[in-house]
Amino acid sequence: MTITALGEPCVLLKLGEIVLKGKNRELFERRLIGNIRNALRELDIKVDVRKRHGVIAIFLPTGTTVEQADAVAARVSDVPGLVWIHRAWRVAKDPDTVVKAGLELVRDTEQAARKATFAVRSRRRDKRFPLRSNELDRMVGGAINDEYGLPVDLKNPALTLHIEVDRDEVFVFTDGLPGQGGLPVGSSGRALVLMSGGIDSPVAAYRMMRRGLHVDFLHFSGIPFTTSESIYKAYALVRKLDRFQGGSRLWVVPFGKAQQSIRNSGQDRLAVIAQRRLMLKTAEEVAHRIRAAALITGDALGQVSSQTLANITAQDHAVELPILRPLVGWDKTEIMAEARRIGTLAISELPDEDCCSLLAPKRAETRAKIEDLKQIEKRLDAEELAVQLADSIQEYTLEGVSPTA
Repeated sequence: MTITALGEPCVLLKLGEIVLKGKNRELFERRLIGNIRNALRELDIKVDVRKRHGVIAIFLPTGTTVEQADAVAARVSDVPGLVWIHRAWRVAKDPDTVVKAGLELVRDTEQAARKATFAVRSRRRDKRFPLRSNELDRMVGGAINDEYGLPVDLKNPALTLHIEVDRDEVFVFTDGLPGQGGLPVGSSGRALVLMSGGIDSPVAAYRMMRRGLHVDFLHFSGIPFTTSESIYKAYALVRKLDRFQGGSRLWVVPFGKAQQSIRNSGQDRLAVIAQRRLMLKTAEEVAHRIRAAALITGDALGQVSSQTLANITAQDHAVELPILRPLVGWDKTEIMAEARRIGTLAISELPDEDCCSLLAPKRAETRAKIEDLKQIEKRLDAEELAVQLADSIQEYTLEGVSPTA
């Protein structure tokens, strides 16, 4: 790819905590680059993703438009593991060329039009470059001041022009898109999310993706006593979340008859916790089959009666797999704000027939005793019932539905 005097569009990606991984850093970077390439396949733009010291550069083919480069930047901003995404210009390693590129880039900004303050921040990763960082700052900054009359403000500028001197070229850019941060999806293993269709569980799934887990989703439907609305809703949520990881799978369990059995057990106040324990047992069985190493729920301590400390403890006792609760210390306002930010709130607020509404006692137990729950499970033969429920699941991929083998 020939680099013109005024540069070619590219995308520069800044890493976060991956740079602190020491000897394991290369493994995380390799996983991240794979995730970036997978995310960009849907754009049908042939890109060249290259790892540099502390950054990843996406070089675009000759003839790429600015709009296409913007689309690439927007898409990778959803990939966990990146903290900043910059739409940059790639220019030749020549001081005069860098000055010309900086002038052109600043000229097209809103800040230049209103004579706002500016600063130039240079970073010289390649120490062979003839100018030091502060010398490059003064050269480019002086040219901008002479050309456009913009005042310099090194402490709080309205516009910052960044110049990064790399091994083979110089990157010039202004602002950028914030990334998702965290770790690359898949770097921490695989887990299974209990997806209710409410506000909390999609946020919990996202938070665990950011910690490097690739997640699958398990939804409990009230069928045959409810409609399929909750399945459609769960499916829509999975589609929304899939942009952060790709390859998402939704598993659906017809749970209505099992709920009826719990309701007929006569333990009305314990019915909700008994149901939650059976869900966890079923989820554990499914997790073993798909080789997931943990379960994830959207529980927040004290939010509802089933999420008191005593009831959470009683639920943990039902399974051997670890149960991850990333929202345990969040309040509802915080959870809703995060759901709004990642785009799941509007879907979660759609009406549906939640299977949990089938077991809504007038007064729920807030301090369930494990021995009482075990007696209910003994009458239900909960271990065998969990296996039967796992046998009945259907897998919903993002392309459609197929019976589980």
